[in-house]
Amino acid sequence: MASQRYWCTVTRENLLLTGSQGQLGSTFLLLFKSSSLTQRFNLHQVDINDFDLTDQQATLSALSFYSPSIILNCGAYTAVDEAEDNPELAEKINGESVGLISNWCADNSCRLIHISTDFVFDGSKTTPYLPHDKTNPLGIYGQTKLTGERHILNRLPDNGVVLRTSWLYSEFGKNFVRTMLNLMGKGVEISVVDDQIGSPTSTYSLSTVLMRLIEREDVSGIFHWCDGGSISWHNFAEHIKRSALNQGIFQREPSLRPIPTSEYPTKAQRPKYSVLDRSAIVGQLNIDKTEWKFELDKVISKIANVD
Repeated sequence: MASQRYWCTVTRENLLLTGSQGQLGSTFLLLFKSSSLTQRFNLHQVDINDFDLTDQQATLSALSFYSPSIILNCGAYTAVDEAEDNPELAEKINGESVGLISNWCADNSCRLIHISTDFVFDGSKTTPYLPHDKTNPLGIYGQTKLTGERHILNRLPDNGVVLRTSWLYSEFGKNFVRTMLNLMGKGVEISVVDDQIGSPTSTYSLSTVLMRLIEREDVSGIFHWCDGGSISWHNFAEHIKRSALNQGIFQREPSLRPIPTSEYPTKAQRPKYSVLDRSAIVGQLNIDKTEWKFELDKVISKIANVD
């Protein structure tokens, strides 16, 4: 009797990543390619060139075309100071487009995982902010990001995740670590604010959390993620300097000077304290706690090897 062969075709779900060319999107793409998620999902990556969040019809057309079961929304207007001069544009991208995407997700049984910010808080606390602490953004950027959060929570109470984070950095794009390394390499004295406190967060640790969230379909609501520990911008710069010296990026020690916020005025007011409490998501996902000092060394090592 001739043997019979049976073929089984596995249908993968569609995962849509917005903001794929940003520093978080770039890191997520890198980690996704070597993860087990590739067996379950077809990853579609879009950025402003093919997914214009200011164009509602184009956004809806793209969502229908890709037909995702999960959207990871890393796209945002993140120019904090420029938002003060462009409030309508910031609102379109951070507020209105998130509402549009939330409505589409609700109508199409799609899960939405959305990145938000510590800037929804005013910094008046002296202990880490919990996910459901009172929000009170100080500027347009924080206000528009909060609007986006509310759209998700209203339309997707059981199928949406808002993940706030803070002080993101990586070897990709523009961020504080790369800016400091660039200035330090010029051999000039650098003045850095020393009275704003937060938690630096590597896009690698954040991307790892995002992959766990994608796996856990039962998780919804507001969460915080940052790397463990807190520090001022000036002391963070000091650690960047020390790590770079240890890894041979510089031969001479750069000079850093601590200054108060009053000596570095900006259009948008920053929260003086924006440390986030991540205990809820650590417990929910049963994930390892990361510390910013160790994560910083890893990223600077990547930058040293690239440069």
